[in-house]
Amino acid sequence: MTAAIFDTLQAALAPVAGPGLVSHGLLVFTPAPEALVPTVRALRDAHGFDIFLDVTAIDWIEQLPRFEVVWHFYSTTHKVRVRLKTRVAEADPAVDSLTPFYGSAAFMERECHDMYGIRFIGNADLRPILLYEGFIGHPLRKDYPKQQEQPLVPYRI
Repeated sequence: MTAAIFDTLQAALAPVAGPGLVSHGLLVFTPAPEALVPTVRALRDAHGFDIFLDVTAIDWIEQLPRFEVVWHFYSTTHKVRVRLKTRVAEADPAVDSLTPFYGSAAFMERECHDMYGIRFIGNADLRPILLYEGFIGHPLRKDYPKQQEQPLVPYRI
């Protein structure tokens, strides 16, 4: 069953997202940032990937583009996961938000924005969710100084 859906996805998504490859039992596509939305729309609407699992980023500090944004999706119909990855530059780390497709993306994108500084275009609420307002920097970036002291902020009731 898994091989059949992987072949179907390869044929359907390769023109938009590029060729996929199997890594650790997951089919992985690496669409360009501008192809993210059409790829996600096809996954959800045409292929039954109805659960958005997570979004995170990887800081490849020595590479260009520096950041890799990674999404995972699950199909309750086919019982398989798919991973999408795209690269964004340090100068403007931004990708489209997936909130129009999956409501739960709003909170996960806020977390990724907090930790890495990736901006999700179309997410109306990128307020800190894990860090406090006034926190300076993005702690999961590899160049974040781990001994950095943060400013004290008044406690709000």
